[in-house]
Amino acid sequence: MRLFLLFSFSALMLHEAYGFTDEPDRKALLDLKSQVSEDKQDVLSSWNNSSPLCNWKGVTCGLKHKRVTRLDLGGCQLRGMISPSIGNLSFLISLNLSDNSIGGTIPYEVGNLFRLKYLNMSFNILGGEIPVNLFNCSRLLDLDLWHNHLGGGVPSELESLEKLEILDLSANNLRGKLPASLGNLTSLMRAEFSENNLEGKVPDDLARWTQLVYLGLGTNKFSGGFPPYIYNFSSLEYLDMFGNGFSGSLKPDFGNLLPKLRNLNMGINSFTGPIPTTLSNISNLQVLGIYQNKMTGSIPLSFGKLKNLQKLRLHNNSLGSYSSGDLDFLKALSNCTQLHILLVNRNRLGGDLPTSITNLSTNLWKLDLGTNSISGTIPYGIGNLVSLQKLVLRENLLTGPLPSSIGKLSRLVLLNLTSNRISGEIPSSIGNITWLEKLYLSNNSFEGTIPHSLGQCKYILYLYIGSNKLNGTIPQEIMQIQSLVGLDLSNNSLTGTSMHTVCCA
Repeated sequence: MRLFLLFSFSALMLHEAYGFTDEPDRKALLDLKSQVSEDKQDVLSSWNNSSPLCNWKGVTCGLKHKRVTRLDLGGCQLRGMISPSIGNLSFLISLNLSDNSIGGTIPYEVGNLFRLKYLNMSFNILGGEIPVNLFNCSRLLDLDLWHNHLGGGVPSELESLEKLEILDLSANNLRGKLPASLGNLTSLMRAEFSENNLEGKVPDDLARWTQLVYLGLGTNKFSGGFPPYIYNFSSLEYLDMFGNGFSGSLKPDFGNLLPKLRNLNMGINSFTGPIPTTLSNISNLQVLGIYQNKMTGSIPLSFGKLKNLQKLRLHNNSLGSYSSGDLDFLKALSNCTQLHILLVNRNRLGGDLPTSITNLSTNLWKLDLGTNSISGTIPYGIGNLVSLQKLVLRENLLTGPLPSSIGKLSRLVLLNLTSNRISGEIPSSIGNITWLEKLYLSNNSFEGTIPHSLGQCKYILYLYIGSNKLNGTIPQEIMQIQSLVGLDLSNNSLTGTSMHTVCCA
């Protein structure tokens, strides 16, 4: 009997020594629950001593030792803080606390989770600095701290996470420079630093990130030229450099060096020189944005080869030469049947508006050619672009009438033709655009009367048709539109007893 008891006691000791008891995990999770706001603790109602630990909400246990290996509380709308006891979940492989409202700081004790491979605390309100002890978790493959209030710098100790494949520190309050030591993370496939206050040049040591598929540097204060080693990231599919201080010109063979890109956003920088024509060799490119830079030259006709192109944003540059031929790219883009957004406003584009514009994708919902020097007339076929929601041709040199086919654009929410030389009557068919919210026709040469059909636009918020040659009475139908918050009919030859109700913007 004594031998049996001794054996049983020894077995029990071994059982506990090698992790075959869930008591440490049970206590750690109950401590976690205690730090959750009381009004949200009902989400964790299954976390109690009368229920088996492995049946608790969000808890996954190992098959053999019954210790907690995964904790998934993502999207549970939890509030409160993270208890330091989380560091006692020593068998944890995956921890997901994303999409909650958890505040406080990341506990130093998280660094005790030496088995951890996946850590997601994104979309919370965590503050303080990224704890250095976190980098003891040398098995980490995925570290996601996106969208918190984390401050301080990017820790150089990150270099110890040599197995890391995904690193997302975006949308925080991080500042300072990127440490050169990050170059040691040679397994990285996704690196996200966007929406912080990081500055300086992107270190050359990052050239070792040869496995990179996704690189986000947007909305920071980075400076210097386009990092030349990025051209060697031949597997790159997503590159975001938006909203920084990058400058200099782009390599002519850009598109040959990064052939797998799907999304390229270089907007709001100080890049100069021409747009590389080789971008058209990136066959899977869906989004191309080089807006608000200092780009010159022409818009490449070869962009018509981009069959998968959905968004083309080249606005706010110095593209074009105020001459005919500047708009030839529009004919080429008729081959891009997936195109949704085309923005080339605020450039130096000249020449007559070609009829080929009417052959653009029927999926196009936003078209802006405004603030250029485009002449000619609006072609009747503009009504072919049946998906258009926003059409902007403002501040150009357009003449002739507004075609009645404009009424075919039944999904239009915004129409802006301000400051052109458009003449003739406002077509009554405009009343067919019943979802219209903003109509800007000011500073043209429209004549005749205001169409009564405008009263059918029941959702219109802004109606600006001032500084034209309109006459006749103001239709009562317009004055009865309850949604109106801005109305300008000034500088016309209008009459009517309702004139005193007009609010001029």
